[in-house]
Amino acid sequence: MTKTISIIDDDDSVREATKSLIRSLGYAAATFSSAGEYLRSESIWQSSCLITDLQMPEMSGVELQRRLTTDGNDTPIIFMTADSDDKTRSQALNAGAVGFLRKPVDAEILIECLDRALRSKAA
Repeated sequence: MTKTISIIDDDDSVREATKSLIRSLGYAAATFSSAGEYLRSESIWQSSCLITDLQMPEMSGVELQRRLTTDGNDTPIIFMTADSDDKTRSQALNAGAVGFLRKPVDAEILIECLDRALRSKAA
């Protein structure tokens, strides 16, 4: 069964570029323009990994991470962000994020994080 990677980003171009990369690796990709859209989807319990923007309208990536954890959802999360501070980065990583990457994201680093996330989900 093909693993599904969910991608949440309010920037269409980032979302589409990430989707193309994920598909080129042989995975299925589900895309969402907001955390709320993701939370209302079937993908919330079917994703093997979640790649999400940090700064989004309505609900930030860290708020989404908190919500998923509270709901008992242990999907590995990789954050991508254009701007962040050390406190937010530490919060996300301490809460179990597999990666915290600065935009523009280096594809090789994203692939390494994805491999690590999928290994952690299989364990």
